Amino acid sequence: MMVTRHINHKQRKKTNGPTAAVIRYDDENGGAPKVVAHGKGQIANQIIELAKKNNVHMQEDAKLVENLIDMDLGDNIPPQLYSVIAEILLLIEEMEKSY
Repeated sequence: MMVTRHINHKQRKKTNGPTAAVIRYDDENGGAPKVVAHGKGQIANQIIELAKKNNVHMQEDAKLVENLIDMDLGDNIPPQLYSVIAEILLLIEEMEKSY
């Protein structure tokens, strides 16, 4: 039996509050990006505020956050998410160049 679920991300965000995840990638030392923080509701608000305060670039991707929020802190990003993470890192790199 196959279970299909449809998620209305806007409605869920309105009901549950924001969700946020933080990844760290150190290209000098290599290795996979890691999940270093995540949370929902008030914790997500604190993560977002800290990012803004420290001029950390943010990217909104509901499906990616949904995957990252289920991971344990310190876990490497799984290979199936590399292409999405790579796109975000390239976007951030471009944003940093324009500042």
